[in-house]
Amino acid sequence: MGRQDKKVAGRRRARFSATVAALLAAGLAVGGCGAGGESASADRAKGENGRTAPAAPDGGAGTVNPEGAEGAGDDRRPPSAPAPDYLSTFALDVDTASYGYARRTLAEGRLPEPATVRPEEFVNSFRPDYPRPEDNGFSVTLDGARAGQDGWSLVRVGLATRAADRRGERPPAALTFVVDVSGSMAEPGRLDLVKESLGLLADQLRDDDSMGLVTFSSEAETRLPLTRVGEARGRIREVVDSLVTSSSTNVEAGVRTGYDVAVDGHREGATNRVVLLSDALANTGSTDAGSILERIEEERKEYGITLFGVGVGSDYGDAFMEQLADRGDGQTTYVSNSAQARKVFVEQLPAHVELRARDAKAQVSFDRRTVEKFRLIGYENREVADEDFRNDRVDGGEVGAGHTVTALYAVRTRAGATGPVATATVRWLDPATRAPHERSGSVGTAALAGDIWGGGHDSLQLTAITAYFADALRGGDLPGAPGLPALAERAESIAGRSGSAVVRELAEAVRQADGLRGPTDGAADEGELKSGDPYS
Repeated sequence: MGRQDKKVAGRRRARFSATVAALLAAGLAVGGCGAGGESASADRAKGENGRTAPAAPDGGAGTVNPEGAEGAGDDRRPPSAPAPDYLSTFALDVDTASYGYARRTLAEGRLPEPATVRPEEFVNSFRPDYPRPEDNGFSVTLDGARAGQDGWSLVRVGLATRAADRRGERPPAALTFVVDVSGSMAEPGRLDLVKESLGLLADQLRDDDSMGLVTFSSEAETRLPLTRVGEARGRIREVVDSLVTSSSTNVEAGVRTGYDVAVDGHREGATNRVVLLSDALANTGSTDAGSILERIEEERKEYGITLFGVGVGSDYGDAFMEQLADRGDGQTTYVSNSAQARKVFVEQLPAHVELRARDAKAQVSFDRRTVEKFRLIGYENREVADEDFRNDRVDGGEVGAGHTVTALYAVRTRAGATGPVATATVRWLDPATRAPHERSGSVGTAALAGDIWGGGHDSLQLTAITAYFADALRGGDLPGAPGLPALAERAESIAGRSGSAVVRELAEAVRQADGLRGPTDGAADEGELKSGDPYS
């Protein structure tokens, strides 16, 4: 059963719920709020076998537990430590398609549909410089700052994996590409961009990697079975160059055939992955993701084949692609031009073929003594029941080498309270042995003393800007939101100091959204910005 099927009954996405939106506008419901805006309480703090998650140690600045707890059900909470008061549990997510598609939509003079805006994908499109672990696990970093009045702060949970050595040893990759050649892909920036991307990737893969190619329109066709790249670079280029568009879009046939090819050429010890390149506008065969998801689920479990979705096109089936990748334990991204294609297929995909973690989940416990309310920004469709955090039969997310995952919380602390605020624990399975591991970090009230828009917070500010931007596009009202003009100005200031082109693109997207939305009542907080970090 996938993550979409394991949500607690009755939970609704916050962005679709007018009731929750009203509560948020009023300052959030009393008590903690986990993903999706649902209350979390001490009654739901019990983990598998009745154990409670580790409580936050007393402290100020964010800390990292370099060793962590390892082994199934390993609980290293001291017997005297208090039980956590509130819990928020979610599967890790490294998708970025929502942000890429929003930028494309805004550049064309349209506001994105609120349902396509997922704040976690905006936030995770930027990679803060978190400390990297020396081993194949995660680092856990927590920080935060005050945001607005009435005791509200932003608390950031940052997770990072060790980067791959581009020239060092790694497991071989077995990549089956499933390419949409339907009529809708004839639009400039679709099939032409896919062909360019595959040509770039063919030059980046190693001789011992394998590559297969399936195309689909009304039907699917295997153009190249999984073949060692060293034997077939010329043949791969010939097949890619010959791709032309025709007929309708049978995504179901393409995905099913792609998984058949991946299973037939499955390599033990390799990273086996299906890569779907499409505008995801299914109109033939099964146009409901459900039946396709069943097949992906079977192959994922038996063969460990993950799915990577690459979206293209001004009209794009965002929800459909996201559901496929979610059930396929993979990720999604979106490309609209050659520069983005080069970044994904030359810089990212070859470096990230090596998995660092399977079924990774995070659980954040907030301390009732210092925390009055909290809300996880985004991750609604990544929610995991708190009691399933240590249930390794419940799916999490797959995370590759060099990835970062960021979760941002709006937290209201109690007036005058000091001490621990939150502990974040990440749990994952080793990709090779499936042995469970855990690692934790914590943050206290001392770390939240500064103003987020004050000096020295560029990294945290960038995370806040992207989250506030996404929330504004969804029509939300997060505490401390300064308004789109101020967000654009702050992003531009960070871009100027860091020289980052991607942050400057963010500033432009915020300006475009502000122009399309028209005048608003959001007041800009012109807090001084100091020097910070570069981003890429």
